[in-house]
Amino acid sequence: MTALPVVAITLGDACGIGPEVVFKSLARADVRAECRPVIIGSLPVAERDRALYAPGLVLRPVAALGAPPADDAVELLDTGSLQVADAPRGRLSPVAGKAAAEFAIRAGHMAMAGQVDAIATAPLNKEAMRAGGVHYIGHTELYQAIGGNVPVATMLISGELRVVHVVQHASLAESLRRITRQNVLHTIRTTHNGMRLLGFTRPRLGICGLNPHNGEGGLMGSEEIDVIAPAVQDARAADIDARGPFAADSIFFRAVRGEFDCLVAMYHDQGHIAIKTYGFDQSITVTLGLPFIRTSADHGTAFDIAGQGRANAESMTAAIRLAATLARNRAAAA
Repeated sequence: MTALPVVAITLGDACGIGPEVVFKSLARADVRAECRPVIIGSLPVAERDRALYAPGLVLRPVAALGAPPADDAVELLDTGSLQVADAPRGRLSPVAGKAAAEFAIRAGHMAMAGQVDAIATAPLNKEAMRAGGVHYIGHTELYQAIGGNVPVATMLISGELRVVHVVQHASLAESLRRITRQNVLHTIRTTHNGMRLLGFTRPRLGICGLNPHNGEGGLMGSEEIDVIAPAVQDARAADIDARGPFAADSIFFRAVRGEFDCLVAMYHDQGHIAIKTYGFDQSITVTLGLPFIRTSADHGTAFDIAGQGRANAESMTAAIRLAATLARNRAAAA
């Protein structure tokens, strides 16, 4: 029997809904059947939330990974960085913010060492992280540093709609500065390679324009002519099926209709608004370009509903499953 892929699952910010969606996901036998889940987090917090959301689940604290459990227990690596008193539900805690980053860092180092096959992350709170002295903007930048400061791109997935961004976490003004021919081409290439990992042998990529109505031939901006179209031509010269640029106000409909397998958006909200309108509860993210696999629930910490049992775990469940699928695909390709 082939060993199940080992997926490190971080608890995220313990003041939010991260632990809830993790345990709701792991309470499902079908999810546990797809991977060997290993929780990276705080044992006291995990026991607090497991009792609420997965009372039948057995947690097994381990100091390091060895042979897989003979029973149906879920392993947990405790970083020792967070107690229940420092994780009040629904309130910002610098201690919890720092601990959430430490969970993610531990998982990243394990992935780099080959101790786990993939990572699925529950949400961080950027304000809490900053208050705790952590100066990464979020998971993407943290894992980019662990991976050797490699260029990365973020793919959002909701059902059959997939979007990758040229620029992710930056102001709109800064995003415009970063939309260069080189960066657009890099994102197209990274998207092509990521889609192949998802199982697409020749993915069809649709490239968004930047300006209203795709610039109207230069009347509303020349980036389509000067930057984006040349990058698309470069990609096509490298035998990548990239098409565009096309007006962003219609290309998402065309993708939903089946014309494209994935879209390349120019900046954060151009892609995020479409994905979250199309299927907020089911959307997940994949960080492309890293030397390891990382997926994530595509929502925030939702302090306003933390501890109330109301969090929808579909996104976290999908992130864990996709992490396992990508790990199997990578192993098969190797």
